[in-house]
This record gives sequence, C-alpha cells and structure tokens, in this order.
Amino acid sequence: MVAPPAENEAVLACLAALEAALASGAPPDTLGDVPPRTLEAALDALAKQRGAAALPLVSAVAEGARTKGARKAARRVLYRLEQAGVTLPRAAPKPLVERRPEQALRAWVSAVDGSGSRAIWILFEGPFGGWALCALIVNDQAGVLEAAGGAISKKRLEGELRSLRESQKLPWVESPPARATALVAAALALHARLGTEPPPEFSRWRGFFAEVPTPAEPEPPPLDDPTLLDHSRELLELPELASWFLDPGDLHSAALELLQARESRLVLSDQQKAEREAAIVERVVDAAFTSEGRRLWARRLMEMAWIFDATGREREGRLARATAGALLDDARAPRHLPFARGLAERGLAYASEVALGRVGAAQVSRAPHHS
Repeated sequence: MVAPPAENEAVLACLAALEAALASGAPPDTLGDVPPRTLEAALDALAKQRGAAALPLVSAVAEGARTKGARKAARRVLYRLEQAGVTLPRAAPKPLVERRPEQALRAWVSAVDGSGSRAIWILFEGPFGGWALCALIVNDQAGVLEAAGGAISKKRLEGELRSLRESQKLPWVESPPARATALVAAALALHARLGTEPPPEFSRWRGFFAEVPTPAEPEPPPLDDPTLLDHSRELLELPELASWFLDPGDLHSAALELLQARESRLVLSDQQKAEREAAIVERVVDAAFTSEGRRLWARRLMEMAWIFDATGREREGRLARATAGALLDDARAPRHLPFARGLAERGLAYASEVALGRVGAAQVSRAPHHS
C-alpha cells in the first residue's frame, strides 16, 4: 500500500519508529496513536525492506496493539505477506516430558484359600509421578477374578492397609513387588492358555504388567527329613488352611457310597468298616491327585510356605515345602500321604452333609467365584 504524498512524512516517521522497535525487539508504545492507514503503509514499507525479518514485529502489532484499528492494519499486512509466500518459520515443538515405565513400589499378598484364590495389592508409581494402587483377586484355576483400585495418597493407603489387616481372616503380608507382579503374570498366562479374558476392570492395569515375565514353577528343596511327611496332615489343622479340601461337588458318588457303608445292616467288624472307608478315601485320592492335581496342590503349598516364612513360622514353612515335594515325587503315591488323605476325608465329610441336605452345595463349593 502506497500512502498519498500528504501522508509521506507521517509514514516515514512511523517507519522510523518501527525500524527502532525491530532493532530493540519490542513494538513502540505510540502505535495506538497512529492512524490505521498510516500504520499500514509503514508496515508495508518495512515488510518490503526487511522481508521475513519484519514478520515478528508485524505479528506482534497484529496481536498486541492497543487499538482495534492498529491490529486490523497489521493483520492486513500479514495477509498480503502470506499471499506472497512470506511466513514465520514454525515454532519448534515443546519437548515432551519423558514417559517413564510404571514402577511397582510396594506390594501385599494374602494367603491362598481353599479355592486357590488370593488377594494381591500392588502400589505403582505412574509414568508422570503419583501413586496408583492395583487391587486384584487372582485364582490359580481361573486367572484374574476381580480388579479395582486407582490413584491413592499416602494417607489413604495407610488407612486402607490398617483396615485390611483388621478385617482379613487370612494372613496378609508385604511382598517384594517383583514377586507380586510375577503372580499376576502367571494369572495372565493362565488366561492365555484357557482362552479367557480378565474382567473388563483389569484393562486399565494390563499395561502395568506388559513387561513382566511369567514365573517358572516353584521347586521344593530336597526332602531332608522324611519324618516330616508323617506330620503333613497337621497343616490342615492350621486356621489358614481351614478352607482347604477337595471339592465336594466332585465327590457326590463317593460320599453316597460312604454313607451307605456306614448305614449298612451287614454285621461288620470295626476293622472291616474302617477298611471299606479307607478304600473309598484311597479311590478319591487317586482320582483327585493326577499329575495336574499334584502340581496344583504343590503350588498352593509352596505359596503357603512363603507366607509361613514371612510370618515367622519356620516349622510350618518346612512342613509345607516337604509336603509339596512329596506331591511332586512320582515315586510317592499320594494315597499314602496324610495331607492328601486329609483333603479327601474333609471333602467327603462336606459332600456327605450336602447329600443329607444339611449344607447347601454352593456353601462348600471350591470352584473359583467372585466375591
């Protein structure tokens, strides 16, 4: 835009002010007093002389001039420059905050109940800081049963842990985070083998376990004292193992046979009755403790051995590990192991109560279930 001769002097004065502002890096304060037509002519002249170097100043006037007229004049100049292909270089993108992987800071696990379920809490530090508590119920036959949790403060975490210790029936102990995350990885591997999926609530936590390897099967140490196995049934007398028994739902026929044997009108000696009952128990043990059944109960015992150790019960830990080792020893028949017989006898007792209508089947089922 070319200014009329009468305005040349005003345009030149404005152009001088613009040149000084360009050199200093700040727009002049007097632009609001310059008529928009004069300012536009001066900005045009500055752009023709300086090219792209004038753009920062023209843009600053377009955005920050005191009057609307001054801002509009500068925007018209910017538009003509853009049409001519003169634009400001793109600003460098702001550096992104580096995203750290989620870190497991602390963890807590419960004992294993008779259905193979346990609770796991893992405290994570998020990728940009802050804490998140992942609360899960996992089962050794079904995988992840329940998932909950979210952001948590230190004060709230302490309150939740205190409440948990007061309300839980099973032991609840702090665990190395790597051990707890490995338990979750094992549950996810089980889902993959079964072709199932964790509950939808677990989706928010899946990424936290993406890099966690699946743990190897625990191996009991060599049996250093065979006499320990004679006491293996004592494990079932512990409060933590009160819910451990074979699923009564699988023992209905055997329980009926046992009841019939006890109610038989045949005159049998006590020894004959005992032998008949023992034979039923042995058949139940043989059917339950297949290769997979042995590994299942051995895993549970190894997990409980860790719990016993963590709670200062060395003998119970040794007894649990010895019993797990005996179950994994193909040279030992489970029917001769007091622990296995105890699981069968307790399961048969509950199955008998169900058959007699004294207990509901669902009350004593060992099948994995949601709380």
